[in-house]
Amino acid sequence: MAGRKRKNRFEFLTRKFPVRMQRKLVMLFMAVILAFVVLIGRITYINVTKGSKYTKKVLDQQNYGSRVIPYKRGDIVDRNGTKIATSERVYNVILDVKVMTDKDKYIEPTIQVLKDCFGIDEAQIRDLISTNPESRYSIVKKGIDYATAKKFNEIDADDENYPNVKGIWLEDDYTRLYPYNRLASSTIGFTNSEGEGSFGIENAYNAVLSGTDGREYGYFDSGSSSSAEHTVKAAKNGDTVVTTIDVSLQKIVEDKILAFNQAHAGEARSGEPGSKNTAVMIMNPNTGEILAQASYPDYDLNNPADLSAIYSEDTINGMTEEEKTEKRNQMWRNFCISDTYEPGSTMKPFTVAAGLESGTLTGNETYYCGGSLRVADYDIGCHLRSGHGMETIQDAIANSCNVALMTMAESIGVDHFTRYQHIFGFGEYTGIDLPGEAGTAGLLYTADNMTAVDLATNSFGQSFNVTMVQLITGFSSLINGGYYYEPHVVKQIQDQNGNVIETKDPVLLRKTVSAETSTMLKSYMKATMEYGTGKKAAVEGYDIGAKTGTAQKIPRKEGKYLLSYIGYAPQENPEVVVYVVIDEPNVSAQDNSLLVLELAKSIMEEAFPYLGITTIQESEQIKAADAAAAAQAEGKDFGDTEYSDFDENYTDTYDKKTDSSADENYKPDLDSWATVNNGD
Repeated sequence: MAGRKRKNRFEFLTRKFPVRMQRKLVMLFMAVILAFVVLIGRITYINVTKGSKYTKKVLDQQNYGSRVIPYKRGDIVDRNGTKIATSERVYNVILDVKVMTDKDKYIEPTIQVLKDCFGIDEAQIRDLISTNPESRYSIVKKGIDYATAKKFNEIDADDENYPNVKGIWLEDDYTRLYPYNRLASSTIGFTNSEGEGSFGIENAYNAVLSGTDGREYGYFDSGSSSSAEHTVKAAKNGDTVVTTIDVSLQKIVEDKILAFNQAHAGEARSGEPGSKNTAVMIMNPNTGEILAQASYPDYDLNNPADLSAIYSEDTINGMTEEEKTEKRNQMWRNFCISDTYEPGSTMKPFTVAAGLESGTLTGNETYYCGGSLRVADYDIGCHLRSGHGMETIQDAIANSCNVALMTMAESIGVDHFTRYQHIFGFGEYTGIDLPGEAGTAGLLYTADNMTAVDLATNSFGQSFNVTMVQLITGFSSLINGGYYYEPHVVKQIQDQNGNVIETKDPVLLRKTVSAETSTMLKSYMKATMEYGTGKKAAVEGYDIGAKTGTAQKIPRKEGKYLLSYIGYAPQENPEVVVYVVIDEPNVSAQDNSLLVLELAKSIMEEAFPYLGITTIQESEQIKAADAAAAAQAEGKDFGDTEYSDFDENYTDTYDKKTDSSADENYKPDLDSWATVNNGD
């Protein structure tokens, strides 16, 4: 029964699709397969031989939407957050030449808009059409401001009046802007045409300030706001560099430097500023932070190639391109870290420190100055040819006596002297976070090649070279208890949202002198301001210690000098160091130390109150409070005799040291001497 049913079902199927019908179905199926094979073959052939042609036709019917999304370079700000360098949004004018020339009626209206709106030369566009007709992306002008961009966008949207303007679009970009123009130019530096940092912080922290460009690209259908292919990679902006510089303090310094150079411009050398170089550094001796750093001549950060602030138009026109390049490099150079010079008498505290630390000096020595000292076969003179007479070490520093210092150096010896030069940082890189620090290792004598004459002249800062940053950093260690901190101009790195991502903490590199030596040196340098060569720089109300310098430049007989002054305040716990250098002042007698004393005083008179430096009165109040606290700790009243005399006894300490001078008659009248002899 089951077998019969299967037979009947088979017979039904056979009757439904006879053999003839089955053959036709097979033939139809084969025909369809063959058609597909032929179609696939044809598509493959077209793609291989003419694929690019047809792809181009399709893409030409779409608008190319690829563009760079520029990053914003990070800001440079001062220690209080004031922007010194920033990036401002601008726009680049892009021309799609192929779209513009797609129809003849597009060309002239587009050229006219480029000319009227952006000031682009017509010949420039026609040359571009001729030389690169297939271009889809040509930058025809950079740095368009917002107002101009807005004007074009209104034109671009006005299809009624400008229906045939095609192929122009604007690309976002940034330009570097320096709000204070010339301020701190040698410290900040600038960016080149490629947006890379040149000189200063812009160069040293280029990787931090730089970001990464983003990218948006794809083909957009003309009738749709969406793209067939669309990818966006966001730009990553640069980080912000927070400097140790104080803009207000920097301005005080630069105003004083400019006033000095304007006052002496052309005085002895026609057509030249008031000095070959004038430079100032202000440092916190307890951290290594540089609060202000300036050198003159300076330049406009927004137009760094401009020489007109230094040279007349006729002088510039008479220069060759090579000469202009040389002058610009000189102008961009940071004297404070890149130039070396003989320091002169500002070296004398270091010589004394080497003697005290090595044990070859005790501090109780006295010396006789008759105006010169015979060393080997040479008579080496003191700046006061009549001689200073009998002096203590304090007097020798205060009076800046070469003879006394040469005698000390002889006691110290070559080995100790050269070793301590390096301990104080001379001949070494300081590690300051700025490019271009000069190396001085080859500009110092070694223990093997230093002669007796070299030792003598080195003792008062001649016959070897330093940089400003070396000297101020080493000097800070002499007055802060002996701590040598790495100098730096950057204190923090922040992201674009103001979050601190790195803090530049003070870096203590080494100990140079003991606290006892530091205290003695400060008492000596206080005498410089009380009755010595620095008296003319005294600022009323402030307890200042200092050392002056008048270095005779090579060749010695040409009468060229470098004047310097380095001072600190307050005396007990120094909060700030001010270092002033005038290189070849434009005056008839360059060895006039009054020039640097007056400049230093004018800076300190404004800088100290601004910085809130402790005054003499405040120091006395602090000492009185300390005395009261000490009395209370011992269970005594402040009115008790032992403690009520505290202030007087404290100040008498200094007077007793000055009284230890062998003979007051040997002290010169420095007021009249400074006027007549113009020396240090």
